[in-house]
Amino acid sequence: MHRRLLVVLVPLAVLLVAALGVPLSITVAEREMQETYVDRLNDAGRFASLADTALATGRTEALALELQRYHELYGIPVALIDTSGAVLLGPAGAYQEAARTEPALPRILSAALAGARPEPSGEWAPWEDSALVVAEPVGRDSEVVGAVVTISDLSKTRQRILLRWAQLAGLGLLPLVALVAVAWPVSAWVLRPVRELDAASSRISQGDLTIRADAEAGPVELRRLAESFNTMMDAVENAVQRQRAFVSDASHQLRNPLTSLRLAVESLEPHLRPAGNGHQVYDVAVDELKAMQRMLNSLQATARMESIRTASPVELDAVLATRVDRWRALTATAGQRLAVDVPPGLRVLEPSGGLGSILDELISNALRLSEAQVVEVSARVSPAGVAAIAVRDDGQGLDASERAQAMQRFWRSPRHQNVPGTGLGLAICADLVGAAGGELRLEEGLARQDGAGHGFAAVVALPVVPVD
Repeated sequence: MHRRLLVVLVPLAVLLVAALGVPLSITVAEREMQETYVDRLNDAGRFASLADTALATGRTEALALELQRYHELYGIPVALIDTSGAVLLGPAGAYQEAARTEPALPRILSAALAGARPEPSGEWAPWEDSALVVAEPVGRDSEVVGAVVTISDLSKTRQRILLRWAQLAGLGLLPLVALVAVAWPVSAWVLRPVRELDAASSRISQGDLTIRADAEAGPVELRRLAESFNTMMDAVENAVQRQRAFVSDASHQLRNPLTSLRLAVESLEPHLRPAGNGHQVYDVAVDELKAMQRMLNSLQATARMESIRTASPVELDAVLATRVDRWRALTATAGQRLAVDVPPGLRVLEPSGGLGSILDELISNALRLSEAQVVEVSARVSPAGVAAIAVRDDGQGLDASERAQAMQRFWRSPRHQNVPGTGLGLAICADLVGAAGGELRLEEGLARQDGAGHGFAAVVALPVVPVD
């Protein structure tokens, strides 16, 4: 999470540094170029003053020697040009070679011969390859007798500018590095309570209501949030524990009176008249008492299973190894056939209460309620990393509207009202699978042998746990 925070902060810091650094870089480049221009202008002005004296006295040897030495020392061709544009003094070859690549030279030379100090060429920015052309008139006004022209290669100036830019970039990186170095631990400290809350919420979604967040670390606001979260979880856990305790206690307390009532009712059988409908009423009463006892047993089993709310990885092979033989014996006794098609080595997140108990319930439903001939247990893994463990049969099945209600507590199909059961099994299995991050789906099963539709299928979808 702190990485995402840095992804937001660092670009903002980069924009801030760029907003300050780009104008500063432009200013540095302009100052370097301006210093170079001023230096060349001063050199051209000095040579123009010397040329004026030399032309007036006719002694040009010293000036020619100095122009040649200047070119050798700095690599800058400088020449004295007469009013016709011909080179009077200076390294003529070097000057003419440099002049061929400068399209602005004729304009600048014409302005200088007209007695004006021309502006330099406009292409001498640091990112351009052109040279700096500077011209200075020799003489004044109408007495201009020539011009001194320098053509300066700006490669060294550009190198100095790039060096300064690199220094500025290095200085600009320092606050960015400092920001990352400081923001990384600070953001980790600030967001650690948020990560812990996220981890706690994930554990709670898997059914562990005992988890609590650390309310001693992080900023004050997040500590208050963690305290509120813990207080809320205390209330939720207490409410759930009271609910489970009530269900368990009520079931236990009702069992003894209900057993006594059943014994009392059964003791009335010898006293019933042979004639009349007393035996019919007696049978109904005993059946209802048996159903109530099964209901209490289911409620107690529900309370015990839901009290174990921690999901853990389990090998599906290990679960099946302890149950397949018993399933085969049960199906054989009922005149049915069991088929198992499960890939080896599949590891899934086991719901609380045990995956085996859930599969037992689904197999029991197939045996008791479906009137099936074949019961199939299969497993497939989707590309998304979810294992679908299906219990299918080719029995009566449920239509779409009945499947939509089948996972409601105490719901039973009208066809199964006289079959022993409480209507809690699928609902409990669905809750336990959902608490483990999975899903229990009801679908059409295997095709019936008589061709009249499909049977019933219960599919347990659970996350696959990679093998370490």
